[in-house]
Amino acid sequence: MSSSNLPISSINGRNVKTFFDNLTKQPISFSAGEMDATTAFFLKRGFDTTGASSVAIVLLRQARAEKVSVFSLLDTLKGLTDVQLSQVVAQVLNSTRDKTSLLGYRTQPITNTYEARNILI
Repeated sequence: MSSSNLPISSINGRNVKTFFDNLTKQPISFSAGEMDATTAFFLKRGFDTTGASSVAIVLLRQARAEKVSVFSLLDTLKGLTDVQLSQVVAQVLNSTRDKTSLLGYRTQPITNTYEARNILI
């Protein structure tokens, strides 16, 4: 049997749609209190509704995987500044993403405009 880069002719659009629909359907169940509290935490910190719920789901999954209460996790996040929280969220989201698609954040370089030398004429 020879190998080829051409698509298999027996796959039609319906089979591809069914494959990708079933690829991401993993049952997720969290209590309403956990979901509401986690989403509200991120809404209060300036996230929009969609972003807050998406980050909440990822954080709930991560807490479940590490067998940690999400409320204790939120208590530790309360003391962070907005910049620190963004960095933590980026790290948590990167842990669930493929290695070819990572999120980053930009920090402003510190420039020193003070001249540290004397100019002699």
